[in-house]
Amino acid sequence: MSLFRQLWLAVIASTVIAFAGSFVVSMLTARHYLEQQLAIKNNDNAASLALSMSQLDKDPVTIELQLAAVFDSGQYALIRLVAPDGKPMIEKTSPPLAGEVPAWFVSVFPIASQPGQAQVSSGWNQFGSIELVSQSRFAYRELWEGGIRMLLWFLLGGLIMGLLGMQLLRRIKRPLDAVVGQAQAISERRFISIPVPATPELKSVASAMNAMVVRLKAIFAEEAGRLEQLRREATLDSLTGLANRAFFLNQLEAALDDDDAIPSGSLLMLRLADLAGINKRAGRETADEVLRRIGGELAEIADHHQGAAAARLNGADFALLLPGIQNPAAAAEQLQQLLRELCSAGLIDGERLGHLASGSYEHGQGVGNLLSHIDAALAAAENESGLAWCRAEIGCEQHATSNADWKKLLEGAIDMHRLRLIEFPVAGTSGQLLHLECPLRLQASENGEWLTAGSFMPMASRLSMTTELDLAAARLALERIAGGAAAVAVNFSGESIRSTDFRNRLHTLIAARKDLAPQLWLEVSEIGAFQHFAEFQAFCNALRPFGCRLGIEHFGRQFSEIGRLHDIGLDYLKVDGSFIRAINTQTGNQAFLKGLCSIAHNIGLTVIAEAVQTAEELAMLPQLGFDGATGPAIPRNGSA
Repeated sequence: MSLFRQLWLAVIASTVIAFAGSFVVSMLTARHYLEQQLAIKNNDNAASLALSMSQLDKDPVTIELQLAAVFDSGQYALIRLVAPDGKPMIEKTSPPLAGEVPAWFVSVFPIASQPGQAQVSSGWNQFGSIELVSQSRFAYRELWEGGIRMLLWFLLGGLIMGLLGMQLLRRIKRPLDAVVGQAQAISERRFISIPVPATPELKSVASAMNAMVVRLKAIFAEEAGRLEQLRREATLDSLTGLANRAFFLNQLEAALDDDDAIPSGSLLMLRLADLAGINKRAGRETADEVLRRIGGELAEIADHHQGAAAARLNGADFALLLPGIQNPAAAAEQLQQLLRELCSAGLIDGERLGHLASGSYEHGQGVGNLLSHIDAALAAAENESGLAWCRAEIGCEQHATSNADWKKLLEGAIDMHRLRLIEFPVAGTSGQLLHLECPLRLQASENGEWLTAGSFMPMASRLSMTTELDLAAARLALERIAGGAAAVAVNFSGESIRSTDFRNRLHTLIAARKDLAPQLWLEVSEIGAFQHFAEFQAFCNALRPFGCRLGIEHFGRQFSEIGRLHDIGLDYLKVDGSFIRAINTQTGNQAFLKGLCSIAHNIGLTVIAEAVQTAEELAMLPQLGFDGATGPAIPRNGSA
């Protein structure tokens, strides 16, 4: 029973008890008073009538007429003239009247009207005596109306007290609700603080919980900072902050092998011509400054291209991966301009600046094959004079399709429902199926090839068409669950999450099939979640009540942002495959991932490894704390 209902029951009960006691006491007191007033009135009226009759002739007719005139006024229940010997001479009576007062009230509170008596004289002799009883209906009416007024006042008082009690209860309940809400949020892995209420009993509870949240956040931040340092040591070059060689090769393999990666792009390599000479002539600090300047320029270029990655491969060699870019001329020219500026500043020798080589790649191409062609182009550049840039001839097909063609292709596929999901199992450490990872596929034309998401989603993003594709994926996932699938995961783009219209339509779609929602896993890429964090938080808050499982995929590259997740209420993280490749041999990544799993488990998150390639990698994951994995190493029972 709610507090408000209990309050109203308490107010009603106390009002009834107070009214009953007051009503009985008041009615008895008022009745006694009215009986006294009637007795006084009867005596006064009897004396007045007796005096009047004493002055009249004692003619029987005259006496009876006078008594009749008084009786007919209707104020008396009895008028009797009694002879000195006690025999009634004249008697006039009327039945007792209560007027409009209910009979039950009269029976519960009877009013006894004591008769008034007075002697009637005839000269010096006693003629008789008058007995007079007034009607009590006026007293009953006054007593009944007093009771009604008392009831109305008590009802009004009870209503006022109830309303005041509700306001007071709301005031008390507001901080109580905040405390309950904070406890509920913590149970949902959302660590929030609340204003401390003024109520002493709640103040101590809220203060203790806020202190606990602060301590948890501090521990979380400290551990996250330690792990971020581990990640940087394991994956980044300490001088430039770019990816190191091992991590970059993992990223390159992912770009070439993953089905959902952008299917083609360019790889650009830069070799600083005379690093040893710079060290010798200008000193190590100058050489480090040159390397930092080059690293900063590469990082800036990578930041402006989705999925791009920059690395320092060794002392003087740098690499830049540009997915979706077939012609890296703009990036090459930017790097050439930087080298010229370094030369003008006197930091490097004007005769030996550096060398550039680039080549295009396609999905499925071998890493060794690609790097050998780039190395050959880089060797050719070194044989040329000046600041040379050579392009490797790898024989990749060029797909030049205009925005208009892509728009037509995408609209046709959406309108004709040429979309489907394919299945990849995500298994737990003991082999049980956690869910089916179902990326979207699009058929370019009727009876045509099915394109991977990496082929069409970049253009859909450029054309602002991701929302329709993501909604279609959600509909297909719900249909698959309704068809018997245990659990299905689909991923949404950051551009869709940013759209209020998309979030509202998705909410409506899931609300219509909310019985299926607990089996629906929804995930957003790390870059999409953190770039549009407020919208991602709104997305999670809107869908969490349905019981959907919410997560982030391709997690790890922005690990330093993990502190922002403590009040989102996520269910799982999928760690990017570039951290998983060859994890059985990379001790640095092992330490980082073990800490990542630990901190994620501390806030109740399931941790899943992506793109697990080999049985050796899969065997290492439970030792690091992973709860599940997906990728080629997971047996695939079938696809749709």
